[in-house]
Amino acid sequence: MALLTFLLFTGFVAFYATYKLRRDKLNTKDGYFLGGRSLTGIVIAGSLLLTNISTEHLVGMNGSAYRNGAIIVAWEVTSALALVIAALYFAPRYLKMGLTTIPEFLEKRFDGLTRTFVALLLIISFVATLLPIVLYTGALNIEAIFEISELLNVTQSEGIWITILVVGTIGAVYAIFGGLKMVAYTDTINGFGLLVAGLLVPILALLSIGDGNVFEGMTTVFNHSPEKFNVVSDESGVGEGARSAILPFEVLFTGLMINQIYFWTMHQSIIQRVLGAVNLKEAQKGLLYTGLLKILVPLVIVLPGLIGFYYFGESLYENPDNVYPLLVKKSIATMANRLLCCGNDGCHFKYVQ
Repeated sequence: MALLTFLLFTGFVAFYATYKLRRDKLNTKDGYFLGGRSLTGIVIAGSLLLTNISTEHLVGMNGSAYRNGAIIVAWEVTSALALVIAALYFAPRYLKMGLTTIPEFLEKRFDGLTRTFVALLLIISFVATLLPIVLYTGALNIEAIFEISELLNVTQSEGIWITILVVGTIGAVYAIFGGLKMVAYTDTINGFGLLVAGLLVPILALLSIGDGNVFEGMTTVFNHSPEKFNVVSDESGVGEGARSAILPFEVLFTGLMINQIYFWTMHQSIIQRVLGAVNLKEAQKGLLYTGLLKILVPLVIVLPGLIGFYYFGESLYENPDNVYPLLVKKSIATMANRLLCCGNDGCHFKYVQ
């Protein structure tokens, strides 16, 4: 049933995006690479959200939260600040220059050799680092939830490879034949869908832990390992302990902020959506909407990892990538055994034998 729902939703996304693009011209530079410069703030925000929160974040960052605690929430806090900077300072200048890509900006700022060199580095980094991670973590998630290997009667590794090939092919078809606008529309639907579904995972888990009460569940998880919720230093406390943390507090305002400004203002996969805006106002709205949505993102890519530590303890320390998929399965399975009953005494959960 879950697999059928997934396939139907994917089909709907493809149909809707194709319908929206039926009259668009993709034989021009702006039409193909920038969606005809017709993207609105909502579409930009949805596309940026999915571009930023894909499977490597769901799997990887939740795995990191499971091992290192809530301190990695700093990535989301500082990204919201970077998005404000991008909206107020960078977007007006980029749109005024009429840019199509960031390497084009480097050519105008420096020379053609710099543009070619940076473009080559970006392509290599996407192909060699980002793409394999996205495809692998996506396949890992799909395999854990839908058990593709059992459905196809193959080994788990073969199931993961099959999933990688299928997902990669579908993604390539979207991008190659539809251009940026196709990607943006599919990203928007999937992005908001991912946010809703991602929020349901910790909610269902906390309902299960708290016997129908999310706040009781959260209290239980916190009391189980309060050190995991420390966002300033590691469990050693302050001073020397803070310096040994995975993300020392002072780094928020130095290296990490520089990293965030680069990512949200110079990373091609991010800024291309902004360059495709219908006007400056929509570009800025898209960036600021994304910053607002980023406030909810820790509930999707950090909190499940902390809940995972409550469920699994240190048993998955060597395989943290399995935490999120297993938590999704556990949450669904647990809540499937409960029934929401409403009566004179209100609504409550009880087990169905």
